[in-house]
Amino acid sequence: MDSTNTDNPLLKLRHVQQIFTSGQRRFTAVQDVNLTVFEGEFVALLGPSGCGKSTLLRIITGLQKPSEGRVLYRDQLLRGVNPHATIVFQTFALFPWLTVLENVELALKARNVPPDIRTPRSLDLIDRVGLDGFETAYPRELSGGMRQKVGFARAMAVEPELLCLDEPFSALDVLSAESLRGELLELWTSGSIPTKAILMVSHNIEEAVFMADRIVVMDKEPGRILSELKVELTHPRQRKSEEFQKVVDEVYAMLAGQTEPELIELGTAPGEPGRTRVLPQVTITDLAGLLEHLSELPNDRADIYRLTEELGIDSNHLFNLTEAAEILGFATVAKGDILLTPLGETFAEASILARKEIFATRIRRLPLVRWLTNMLTHSENRSLAWDVIQTALELEFPPEEAGKQLDTLINWGRYAELISYNDDREQVYLETQSQPQKV
Repeated sequence: MDSTNTDNPLLKLRHVQQIFTSGQRRFTAVQDVNLTVFEGEFVALLGPSGCGKSTLLRIITGLQKPSEGRVLYRDQLLRGVNPHATIVFQTFALFPWLTVLENVELALKARNVPPDIRTPRSLDLIDRVGLDGFETAYPRELSGGMRQKVGFARAMAVEPELLCLDEPFSALDVLSAESLRGELLELWTSGSIPTKAILMVSHNIEEAVFMADRIVVMDKEPGRILSELKVELTHPRQRKSEEFQKVVDEVYAMLAGQTEPELIELGTAPGEPGRTRVLPQVTITDLAGLLEHLSELPNDRADIYRLTEELGIDSNHLFNLTEAAEILGFATVAKGDILLTPLGETFAEASILARKEIFATRIRRLPLVRWLTNMLTHSENRSLAWDVIQTALELEFPPEEAGKQLDTLINWGRYAELISYNDDREQVYLETQSQPQKV
C-alpha cells in the first residue's frame, strides 16, 4: 500500500538524543535523530545491533523520555506515554495464565473499555489474525507464530494510529516468520486494521525491503541516521525479481559503507583522544571461512548482499565479519562489494601456523589490543584479573559492551598466542608468562 499522505505527518522527531550514564561515563545511544513518519506509511528502521533502534521506539511510544530533543505527535509535544501508539516486542510477552481471548482483552481492560465492547472487538481481531477457534487456548498450547499473532491482536485491539514493531519476527523460525510477515502485510495493505502507519525495527535487510515503503538506515557508535531510501516496489513483492534484488543491494551498500584510511578504521586506544573502536564479535573460524570463500571467487570480489545466502548467515553477522576483515587489512569494502586484499588472500591460503603468525601481526596494530598488552606488561606477574580489565573497559563502553569487548580480546589474543586466560582463576596473562599451577 502506498497511500502515504505527506501533508499529514503523524510523528516528528526533532534533534532527539539519548544519553546513558554509567558511573562517571556518559554513553550516547542515539545522537541528533530527525525523523518524520506520515499517515499511510510503513517505515523500517534498519541497522546493526546497538544502533539505538529499540531505544527510538521506546522514546516514540513514550516509554522513555529522551535526554534532548522533541517528540511531536500530530504536531503536539508528547508528554508521557503516547496514547495513539502501541508496540509489539520481539518476545511474545503473553501472560501464560490467561487465554488467548483474555490476553487480547487485557489491553482494552487497561483502558477501561467495558466488557460488552472489549469482548466482541477482541474476538473480531482474533479472527482477523487467523486464530479463530483458539480463543480459549493458553499460550503454552500455541506455536511461536501463533503466540506472536496474539501479540499483534492485543496491540491492535486499542486501535492504535501508530503500530510500532520491535523485531517482531526475530524470535520465530524461518517459515513462521515468513508466513506472519505475509499475513501482516495483507492486513495492512487491505486496510483491515485501523492503524494509520507502521514503524518497524529490524536488522534483516530483505525483511525491510519486502515490507516497508521507506527504509531509514542507521549506524552505531553513536546511533544515528545515515540515510533513507524510498522503496518504489508494489505489493506483493517478489524476492527473486531483479528490481527487488537491486534495492537489497543498494541497502547493503548503505550499511556496509566503505573502507576508510587506516587511521580512521583503527580508532584510538582507551584514554587517548578520539573514538575507541569497538571490535566486532566474530570467531576466527567464521572470519577464515569468509576469506576462503572470497579467495575462490573471480577477482576475489563479491556483492555483499549475495554472501548471506551463499554463506548461510544473517546480515548482522555478515557485517561483523566484513568489519573484522577491514580492520585487520584482509579486505576492503566499497559500493556494496567486498574485495580480498593480497594479505587476505595470503591468509586464506596459508597453513594453520602461518595464519596464526599473520593474525598475531595484524592484531598487534589494533589500539585496543595494544592497550591490553601494555596493561599486562606493566602488571605484577604480567597478569590481571578479569574484573580489573572489565572495570577499565567500562570507562570506555557500557558494562555489557565492555564484557563483549573483553571476550573478543581474549578469544583473538589466545588464537594469536599473545595472551592466555585461566578460567578457574578468571585471570588474563601474557602468553610469554607461565601461569601458576592450579591449587
